[in-house]
Amino acid sequence: MNNDKTLHIICHDVPWPVDYGGVVDLFYKIKALYEEGVKIKLHCFEYGRGRQDELNKYCEEVNYYKRLSNWESISLTKPFIVKSRENPLLLKNLLKDDHPILMEGIHCTAFLRPLLLTERKVFLRLHNVEFFYYSQLFQSEKNLFKKIYFLNESMFLRQYERKLPEEVPVIAVSNNDAIFYRDELDKRLTTYLPVFVPYTNVNSLEGVGSYCLYHGNLSVAENEKAALWLLEKVFSLTNIPFVIAGKDPSNRLIRKSGKNKNVSIVANPSDKELDDLVAKAQIHVLQSFNKTGIKLKLINALYNGRHCVVNDEAVEGS
Repeated sequence: MNNDKTLHIICHDVPWPVDYGGVVDLFYKIKALYEEGVKIKLHCFEYGRGRQDELNKYCEEVNYYKRLSNWESISLTKPFIVKSRENPLLLKNLLKDDHPILMEGIHCTAFLRPLLLTERKVFLRLHNVEFFYYSQLFQSEKNLFKKIYFLNESMFLRQYERKLPEEVPVIAVSNNDAIFYRDELDKRLTTYLPVFVPYTNVNSLEGVGSYCLYHGNLSVAENEKAALWLLEKVFSLTNIPFVIAGKDPSNRLIRKSGKNKNVSIVANPSDKELDDLVAKAQIHVLQSFNKTGIKLKLINALYNGRHCVVNDEAVEGS
């Protein structure tokens, strides 16, 4: 094993721009490791976000890979999120040296077993208990075809996660997920390491804000479900101004919010617009129906907003 501080990192997506929760931990971990003198060989799957020059500032090299087609990703042993990232070029590049490898998420474990056979040091960063996360997506989704996909993927992931090699160190983003992996899946080498975030100081504005805010990636069924629940159960019964902000809200959400004079939707806000909305809100109402992982929108609100009202699922195990 080489003694220099070089690390391969495999990302399930291109970790820049940092415009959704799934890449926050990825990018700021890369940045933190770079600042500690680690030479990073980054491998990421590109399927719509493009090649990003920003990553070249922190990485010795950046490699981009295509995901396999839907037909190529059909498997009786691997979940779609894993099989679709089984690009042979990735394995070829990883085998060019013997540096340790950090796999970001279950998504990136397609070549885990062949790499272990070469006695490589491999670490798995756990983003969620994925089979439970996909089960939650199944329950939240309204589209029949997506619902079938989420259920099928959850069942595949349940078996796949149980069969992960016990000798692989697993690094969870929440204490709850770490406990589950150790106790329920018998992965004894599981530890907890909090998410890497850009915030270092609390920047809450003084004074009183003028609205309540829910924000998130609204194209994710769970987030849409939370926004709809708040609309129907809370803000339709009051005159308090309520703002829903985030990526790609559905026509259904826009239509339902339009029935309430006190509710407005901000679709696809820029980083500056979202920062402004977060700072000026009086209360962040962050309902969640999912106990796994960590809620990065809550961390953002705690550092940069005023008050937060959440349910147990939003903070359990954090």
